This record gives sequence, C-alpha cells and structure tokens, in this order.
Amino acid sequence: MAALAAVMTMGVGALTACSGGDYCSELQNYAEAAKNLDIKDSEAVGKMLDEAKKVSKSAPDDLKDDWKIVLDYAEKAQDANGDMGKLTELAKSDGEKITPAMEAISKQAKDTCKVTIDG
Repeated sequence: MAALAAVMTMGVGALTACSGGDYCSELQNYAEAAKNLDIKDSEAVGKMLDEAKKVSKSAPDDLKDDWKIVLDYAEKAQDANGDMGKLTELAKSDGEKITPAMEAISKQAKDTCKVTIDG
C-alpha cells in the first residue's frame, strides 16, 4: 500500500521557476493537487486526476504515453472509492507500469521545467 501512495504522490516536490510554457505551469498545478494526497480520499484523487488530465494535454509528445498510464491509474484509484482491497489490487496489477511512467515524467519535469518531483 505504501508503494501505491508513493506513486500517487510523486507529483509532490519543491517547485521552482518553470520555462516550458503551459506544460510546466500545469505540471506545477498537478503537483499541488497531488501534494499530501490521501489515496483513500476519492474526492482528492479526483482533483489530482483533473489536473493530470490538463497537464497530459499539453505534455510533450514523448511523454503522452506516460501520462496516459498515469491517467488510467488515477482513474482506477478514484473508481476504487477508498476501498483498500481494490487499491491494493491496483498496486499489484498496475504498479510495474506506473513507476517507469512517473520516472520519465519526473526526469523531464526536472530537465525542462526545472520542477523537482520527489517520489
């Protein structure tokens, strides 16, 4: 379960000035929505999901697939509606896909937007 929470809060970090236009601004908003996220709170997950949808639309082409994985994962987490059994199953079934996607997003965020996303 800790891995699931860590993955969903990878958007949290020390945010600094951003130079990548809309994507970087939206990435900052996503990070704020994901900050201190309680994966069992479907409303909070929904807010984070809304921000993830916005940022995914302006994401660079090489990150589109990674953002799709994040969106799919977040939608499933929201659908679980705080059910720990479902969230645990989600972590088991999709955990291997979400980690490399978030690593790619985090690396690009740091390199291009000067946004540090701590996992």
